[in-house]
Amino acid sequence: MDDLKNKNTQEEFSLNDDRRVKVLSPGAMVAKRFFRNRLAVVGLTMLIIMFVFSFIGGVVSPYGQDEQFYTYEVMNQDYAGVVENNDFRYTIADGQEFGTILQAQFLLASNNQAESFEYKDVTYDLTLEGPDFYTISSNGTILAIAAKNIINSESGEDFSFNVKLEALRAYTNGETSFSADGADYTLDADGNIMQGSETLGYISRFVVSPIENGVTISREFKEQISEAVDQQLSEVDIVDDNGETQHFEMSYEPETGVWTIIRAEETYVYDRYASPSAKHWLGTDGNGMDMLTRLMYGGRVSLIIGFIVVIISGALGIIMGGIAGYFGKWVDNLIMRIVDVFYCIPQMPMIIILGAAMDAMQVDPMMRMFYLMLVLGFLGWPSIARLVRGQILSLREQEFMTATEACGVRVSRRIFKHLIPNVIPQLIVICTMSLGSTILTEATLSFLGLGVKFPFASWGNIINDVNNSYVLTNYLFIWIPAGICLLVTVLGFNFVGDGLRDAFDPKMKR
Repeated sequence: MDDLKNKNTQEEFSLNDDRRVKVLSPGAMVAKRFFRNRLAVVGLTMLIIMFVFSFIGGVVSPYGQDEQFYTYEVMNQDYAGVVENNDFRYTIADGQEFGTILQAQFLLASNNQAESFEYKDVTYDLTLEGPDFYTISSNGTILAIAAKNIINSESGEDFSFNVKLEALRAYTNGETSFSADGADYTLDADGNIMQGSETLGYISRFVVSPIENGVTISREFKEQISEAVDQQLSEVDIVDDNGETQHFEMSYEPETGVWTIIRAEETYVYDRYASPSAKHWLGTDGNGMDMLTRLMYGGRVSLIIGFIVVIISGALGIIMGGIAGYFGKWVDNLIMRIVDVFYCIPQMPMIIILGAAMDAMQVDPMMRMFYLMLVLGFLGWPSIARLVRGQILSLREQEFMTATEACGVRVSRRIFKHLIPNVIPQLIVICTMSLGSTILTEATLSFLGLGVKFPFASWGNIINDVNNSYVLTNYLFIWIPAGICLLVTVLGFNFVGDGLRDAFDPKMKR
């Protein structure tokens, strides 16, 4: 009877029975403990959202990361400058010289109302032809004209010296005609110089000069502007050659005596700092680029840089730490002294110097990202090497390592097949938590202008726009979304890192 009861009991707890106790594998146990941690699950969800946003969002976005948008905007632009000439202007006869020194001597003589002056034993005679109009001669030959009225040509071809002299004489004396170079000219009350019915030029004391190169200002425009200046107007409507009326504003600078003519023009410009709309959900930045698209591509760049830097530093740390921990003695001392040297390197100043050097050499933005990843990865391996070394020092004396040595397993296989896998859980934790700090480092460098460069986007160089206090206070949609993305991503990595640390801890409650 007892034998029958024992047999039934053995059958009840047989491992082939469906009711047997389920034994979880180590990986499944870690996963179970990880997903039991609510903060870890929240962090993982945050990271999934950011990865989808950055990698899939950039693919489905209708815009490119460097695509610029334009718009028409009415802008006030300086069109012309007007000044009433109150200084003598000189016209020098053909073949004669009347340089700056002689001009200065003339001004001194005219201010003293002298009839002549001497320079280098040569006497120069001054003849006052009219108000603010002199002729300067020597030995009976006229060398130059000094006048405040200006003769302007309609065709752009300059008048001869004799025509200018006789025109100014006739204008000063109130005459209606004059002759010069064998030709007859007429002169009306407005100072127009005509030959027959054709107007060749005019005499005026106002100088109207275009601000932009290639702009031609018509005679009618100059006359209407001159009248507006005489009347001290602040704005004026001028009819152009096509019969269209254009509105101009006028600004006077008392210190320089210059009137600035301002015209409102519809200009095709970058759609800078456009507010969020149906077309641009987060508006546009200072270069007229879609902010939402820049955020997506910026997240892709920041995450890729973070992962590659951690992979580089992790690979170097595992190799150097594994060799130091296994061989010990002088090898361990040598590698640890190298680690100490790397710890003594001022990383941020060195990275800033390298960034400034790449700016000076105008390194391509793509190559700049590669250099940034290499430098950050090369500077980040010492901490991982110390972790791996410490773990291997405690593992190499255990029985399973003695067994591998007794079986004749080669050294490289002992390190990378038996020792390193036992350190992987701790490496996963430290690398996960390092990702967040690496992304923050890249963002800091890009914010300072030393990291990722235009046209590539990263969350750091997007926030770089807040260097302008006006953007900081008036365009919150430019930098707050990038800051939120950084916060969510780094916080997610920290939550996941904490969850993995607890999940790999063998002392954790099952």
